[in-house]
Amino acid sequence: MNGLDRIAAVFSKTKNEGRAALMPYFTLGFPNKQASLEVVESLAAAGADLIELGVPFSDPLADGPTIQHSTQVALENGANLSDCLKMVKDLRGRGIKQPLLLMGYYNPILAFGPEYFVSEACTAGADGLIVPDLPLEEAAIIETACRKHRLALVYLVAPTTPDERLALVASHSTGFVYIVSLTGVTGARQTVAAGLDDFIRRVRAATDKPVAVGFGISTPEQASRIGKLSDGVIVGSALVDAAEKAEDPSSAAGDFLHRLRLGLEKQPEQM
Repeated sequence: MNGLDRIAAVFSKTKNEGRAALMPYFTLGFPNKQASLEVVESLAAAGADLIELGVPFSDPLADGPTIQHSTQVALENGANLSDCLKMVKDLRGRGIKQPLLLMGYYNPILAFGPEYFVSEACTAGADGLIVPDLPLEEAAIIETACRKHRLALVYLVAPTTPDERLALVASHSTGFVYIVSLTGVTGARQTVAAGLDDFIRRVRAATDKPVAVGFGISTPEQASRIGKLSDGVIVGSALVDAAEKAEDPSSAAGDFLHRLRLGLEKQPEQM
């Protein structure tokens, strides 16, 4: 089974279970390489359906202070793109079965060589890529490589994306469409962005692919609400923050994710 098939199987499974997929993000190499592997193991055990692995980069344009800090620490620990590929292979060796998507910026991939990187990512055990700063117009090489290796290449759409552009981006996105819930960078928010419900409906009208919502989700209540409208709920900053503040990052991350999973499984009247 290839990456695209594994991702499709996750969304089929969660749909049959009547809930959205839980999709945590965590930065590889934070707070150190070994600890990040242990955190991902904990997330897998706590109910993650698909896991996004953050690739450290010096200028993470889409990320807020929490993830910026985590990537800076990871870089100071020596984590680079080659290390991230090794960590994916290590996670597979540890028995992680969930789809793994590498989420990072294009500059390191370009320096590495896009075609070679996709090939190495596939060999390591990755199922797809999310490249927030890669414009559709400059993605032909990496799209071709992903098709060859049957890896997902997930594109992001934002509330500011015009309808015509939204339909075009969604048509190129594979695996799922990543809905950015707000205009701004990543980071936990106290409330769900105004107009998000309508935006999710607008994206659904443009594609029949699964849609997953990220940026700003931090509580079981938010996950539950967004999970009723989408196929996937992505959480990053709040999870990274919970892990950093704890003496045992992996345990804290697992506990945090478990609470979100319960939120997705509960009916509104149970919240």
